[in-house]
Amino acid sequence: MSLESQFHIDGYAKKGFEAVQKAFLENFTQRNELGAACTIYVHGEKVVDLWGGIRNKATGEPWEEDTMVLVHSTTKGLSGLAIALAASRGWLDYEERVCAYWPEFAQQGKEKTTVRQLLSHQAGLFALEGQVDRDLVSDLDRLAIVLAAQKPAWEPGARQAYHAISLGFFEGELLRRVDPRHRSLGQFFQQEIASPLGIDFYIRLPEEIPNSRLATIQRFKLVEAFFPLRSLPVKFAMMDRRSNIYRAMFINPGLSLPFDREKIYSRNLEVPSQGGVGSARAIAHAYSVFATGGHELGIRQGTLQALMAPAVPPAHGFYDECLKREWQLSLGFAKPCPGYVFGHPAAFGTPGAGGSFGLADPQSGIGYAYVMNRMSTEQGGDAREVALRRAMYQSIGEADPYSMPVAISR
Repeated sequence: MSLESQFHIDGYAKKGFEAVQKAFLENFTQRNELGAACTIYVHGEKVVDLWGGIRNKATGEPWEEDTMVLVHSTTKGLSGLAIALAASRGWLDYEERVCAYWPEFAQQGKEKTTVRQLLSHQAGLFALEGQVDRDLVSDLDRLAIVLAAQKPAWEPGARQAYHAISLGFFEGELLRRVDPRHRSLGQFFQQEIASPLGIDFYIRLPEEIPNSRLATIQRFKLVEAFFPLRSLPVKFAMMDRRSNIYRAMFINPGLSLPFDREKIYSRNLEVPSQGGVGSARAIAHAYSVFATGGHELGIRQGTLQALMAPAVPPAHGFYDECLKREWQLSLGFAKPCPGYVFGHPAAFGTPGAGGSFGLADPQSGIGYAYVMNRMSTEQGGDAREVALRRAMYQSIGEADPYSMPVAISR
């Protein structure tokens, strides 16, 4: 039996991209992969589309061509694309104050907060005060009142702090205010991006999606949470109820909102920061459109240039007050930088907890995505994903400008 058969690996890699296929197989043989998929577009052509492994460890069912999975914060990138489409249509300006579109937002010291600051994690709104549960998230009018009443931790624009869960809720209400039809972010994404492109990604997973299409998440063991050692500061902070990251992620049940015991993932519920469910094929296709001019969606070049531009730092620099490290965040995306290494300078994308990642690299015309169901403990730069990305750049005759050494995942 071949290794591909043993690990149920299927799909294809176009001639010249054999290195990606090899890295995908090595993720199973060397890096403890359970189930995963990787898709790559180059200049609009799908050159890699691979899937394999197990979608449900309990039953042993294989990962199929149409399998979808929760991608945690990789969702932020798809939400960022939705906001960018709204900006491209002239509904909002990244440099305008949020309250110009959402008047009730102008309270508790948020009057001068700009759209750019909010989307770039510089608004000081990383921890939501008050009970934010499933009932509240389902009632967008009531959620908007709670969001508008939030008080920033510091003057907006002063510091950066990863808005792990809160960002998507603020994005959703902002979009609802500027959309002439007042749609939710999930509805807007489905109607204006997913449906026109024919992609299977949902920020609002509908009831009709059967459980058989959904991969179940395999969480890491508690003892594994302390490896690798270089990320210990943020891991210790996650156990401190007073820390910024604990308050951002655990005070309210945001991390549990996307899950459902019977249906695997929640249905008809929007958590736009970390509740997206879909395929690598869908994520890569969406990013490919933005990497190659945005013509399919009518994206204006000015909007694309804004996404490609260097991140604008807050007053005290890019040190993240939640994640305890420097990295650059801009307009709903991460940007390549020494603190988080990927792609050319114009690239933009978002990583997700456990290892998933999606990006657009306009310089190389790349739309790329990797998704999986066995979560790793890496805080960005998962060894499985890095191996695939490095093989991708190697295949197009480029060295990844910000390449990282590949280590064995624990």
